[in-house]
Amino acid sequence: MRKLLVLAASTALALGAAACGGDDDDSGSASTSGGGSELSGNILIDGSSTVAPLSEPAAELFMEENPGVTIAVGTSGTGGGFEKFCNGETQISDASRQIEADEEAACKKAGITYEELSVANDALTVVVNPDNPVDCITVDQLKQIWEPKSKVSNWSQIDGLENAPDADLDLYGPGTDSGTFDYFTEAVNGEEGASRTDYNNVGEDDNSTVTGVSGSEGGMGYFGYSFYLENQDSLKALEIDGGDGCVAPSPETVQDGSYVPLGRQLFIYPSGQALERPEVKSFVEFYIDNATTIAEQAGFIGLTEEQVTEAKDKVAQLAG
Repeated sequence: MRKLLVLAASTALALGAAACGGDDDDSGSASTSGGGSELSGNILIDGSSTVAPLSEPAAELFMEENPGVTIAVGTSGTGGGFEKFCNGETQISDASRQIEADEEAACKKAGITYEELSVANDALTVVVNPDNPVDCITVDQLKQIWEPKSKVSNWSQIDGLENAPDADLDLYGPGTDSGTFDYFTEAVNGEEGASRTDYNNVGEDDNSTVTGVSGSEGGMGYFGYSFYLENQDSLKALEIDGGDGCVAPSPETVQDGSYVPLGRQLFIYPSGQALERPEVKSFVEFYIDNATTIAEQAGFIGLTEEQVTEAKDKVAQLAG
């Protein structure tokens, strides 16, 4: 799948460059990395498994243009990634939520500066078995299911849920190091990390959620929008009622702000120290320049023009 995404993104970037081919000055090409084969070095990225499908093709496309640079992308989860980042073990941290106060303090203690850069938008998607007759669920109903010490064990026990089947709940979700877990629990339960514990904890393996939910009549899980798109033939996405009616996850509803409270941004955090290295600075600039193309090819929701401009300004300021 990753190779297909890289090929698709590479083709899209090449077509974009060809469209500007009549101009002798190609400095504005979307795929320009700024260093060519002169760049060299190693770049370590770790963190969110949700953001990895963006960072991996960005890294591979950059390495194709810069064979002297080696980029490795790990998936320790957002929390695990920040731990490595603030220990100085990585140059860039992938995150599906914003950095937290204790992580900020750890980075400050270690003397590590950083910037928060948006690389895509996302619709955190609640999925169920395709045979489930439920189409929409409120945030309050999600809270009944997922709140700490919840005793709801059957779909029919959920207050006010239309078309609820008489089926045992079979819940799947990420582990506690996941930024998706942090975001979902805060958005739904009102407190980050607050969740019932008697669910199938899949860690960073979202494919296990796909397998579990698609194979269980009462299955429910949540993850990023791209994983739903990859598996929409075997899953159904629930519309979410955040107070103003049922809204389906989509690029349009995330960008117009109507998919609440589960619309979110995805981030990378490069360190200021790493951006002093030309290969890291060139890669981050390349990533941001091509973020929308990569995001759309990977099934994510692209950045708005304002988000792209803000990210570029931040890179320029952090790199001096």
